[in-house]
Amino acid sequence: MVVKVYISGISGNKEVKKHQQRVLMILDSKNIEYVVVDITEPGKENEKEFMQQNSKAKEAKHPLPPQIFNDDDYCGDYEEFDLANEIDELDKFLKLSVSVSTAEITLANTADSKVPVESGELNGIASSRENSAEKEKEVVKDSKTEEEAREQEEEEEGTGEE
Repeated sequence: MVVKVYISGISGNKEVKKHQQRVLMILDSKNIEYVVVDITEPGKENEKEFMQQNSKAKEAKHPLPPQIFNDDDYCGDYEEFDLANEIDELDKFLKLSVSVSTAEITLANTADSKVPVESGELNGIASSRENSAEKEKEVVKDSKTEEEAREQEEEEEGTGEE
């Protein structure tokens, strides 16, 4: 399913322009894929007719852009879009199916498995994590190295000044 935003690229109405820009900005910020259909472009007469016949006009004789569809399924106009965005129901308004990411599926499968973690392996996959005791040794070792380096710098500065 593809979200389609019907707009007018040459509208003289500043409010229509603002509404169109806001819809596209919100869709971009939410990473929602969409297609812009400019009904004023030459050859888009069929799209313009489709939008006018399948949209609901509010106060005007014809519905004004932007009008939002999911494929051929009418979602609503700017006011309905804006309200859905404000109440955090944009997916519902756009009739988008809630998808589960592969990361969530992987996490769920890992959590469901009852295989014990042994020697840094999970389900036969070696872990890149080190034991915390080994990490502590490295930290202590690194801090001693830093102290030694500081002492050596101080000694060199002391001999260089004379």
